[in-house]
This record gives sequence, C-alpha cells and structure tokens, in this order.
Amino acid sequence: MYTYKPKKFYGVVFATTWFFWLFAIMFNEGLTCTLGMVLGGLCPAVTAIIFVFSSKSDALKKDFKRKIFNFWKLKPLYILAAVVLFSAIVAGSILLSTAFGESLDQFSFTKDFSFTGVGLLSAFATIFLAAVLEEVGWRGYGEDSIAQYHSWFKESIIFGFVWALWHLPLFWIPGTYHMEIRQMNVLYMINFLVSVVPMGFITTWVYVKNGRSMLASIIFHLFINFMQEKIAMTQNTKCVETIVVVIAATIIVLTNRDMFFEKRHVGHILE
Repeated sequence: MYTYKPKKFYGVVFATTWFFWLFAIMFNEGLTCTLGMVLGGLCPAVTAIIFVFSSKSDALKKDFKRKIFNFWKLKPLYILAAVVLFSAIVAGSILLSTAFGESLDQFSFTKDFSFTGVGLLSAFATIFLAAVLEEVGWRGYGEDSIAQYHSWFKESIIFGFVWALWHLPLFWIPGTYHMEIRQMNVLYMINFLVSVVPMGFITTWVYVKNGRSMLASIIFHLFINFMQEKIAMTQNTKCVETIVVVIAATIIVLTNRDMFFEKRHVGHILE
C-alpha cells in the first residue's frame, strides 16, 4: 500500500514555487520576471508528476492516469451544476452589491483582462496555468495526500488555507491581478485570500462527485477564471461575492454530509 507524503509534497511545492516567484519579484519586470512567474506556476504539477511516477506504486500511477484521461467517466450533471452554481454566485453578488451603490452594468464582459500583464505570457499564466497545471498538482496528488488521513471536510479546510497561502508572493509580482488589487486596497488582497478557503469546499465537491477527476476540476477552474476575469465585477462586489461563496459552500456541505464527513476512504483513497 502506498503511503502519501503530504508534508513533503507541500514543502517541495512551496519551496520551489516561492523560489521562482521571489526570483520574479527580485527582477521586477521583463522576460526574466515572466519566466519566474511561469516556472513557479508549473511547480505543483511537476512536483505531483515526480511524486507519482517516481513512486513504486502501480496503483498510484494508474489512479493518476485515470483521473486525467478517463473523460468518459465524468458526470456532466455535476459539472453543469457547479457551473450553474458559480454563475448564480456571480449574479447574486452583483445584485446584492447594488445595495451598496454598485451598478448593474457589472452584468457585462470586460474588453481586456483585469491585469496589466508581465509580458506576452501573462494571460496564459493566469488563465491556463492556474486552471490546468494547478489542478494537475492539487488534484493529481496534493488533495488526495491530505484526504488519505482526514475526512473531506477537514481536508477542504486544510487545503483551503494551504491554497490561499501558496498565492501570497503573487501580490508582489508586477503586472499580476494579485498585485493590482493589493495596490488598490490591502483589504482586497485579504478578501482574495479569505475567499479561497470556502471555494476549496466547492472545488472538493466537484472533484469527489466526479470520481476524483482532475479533468472535471480543470473544467470548473477554467470556468471560474473566465468568470472572475471577464465579468465586469468591481472589487467591492468581489467582497460581497466572498460572503455568497461562504453561503454556497455551507449549503453544499449541509446537503452532502455523507461525502464530507464520512471516513470510509481514509487510508483507502486508492481503492
């Protein structure tokens, strides 16, 4: 039986990611900065692949391949439900924000991305790397390595905090969305970090309900990134959105108690 190594995995991910992102912060601009940011974004996926395929566990390797390639085993209704849910979160947040003076004009698409960019690969790094390569890392090894020892509820809490902390250096890399909101108001930065934790419950729900499928998580992450980047929500509305996400996550947990609180999978994640 394979023994998951969550502390070692996240230690390597943080050390390598933050090394490259601190490198990007130090060089501050140009191709070198862009390269550092992109290489940092690659680290969760590369680390997961190394952990899986350097192991001597055929079960772990087979499980990894299944999670990313067995698209015919996806459950489209759960993916559709997640897409509808997040669309409702965005719409509800905009409607609620009008009580605080925000405009219904937020129900429109932006012409450009909400960041100024760190070179030609900025949009790629934000939209593609975050959605695809993060999910290969988190769902390819990281999330299961925690769930092997805890319920999905506790795993979601732990992973949510870890995921939020992982983003931290991005708030000091020029041209990123994260740095832009930090410069607007440090409260927007705090809001982003706080919002990641309840969002972890929703992404876990999508992942587990689709038979622990990385592909389902990638699709949902891409949709989230698109909505967050292209819908013309203000940062004040995104603060409202965090509250709505907490409510949505609470409802999901309460209506999926068996999934979140059962421990049948603990010690048997590969079975």
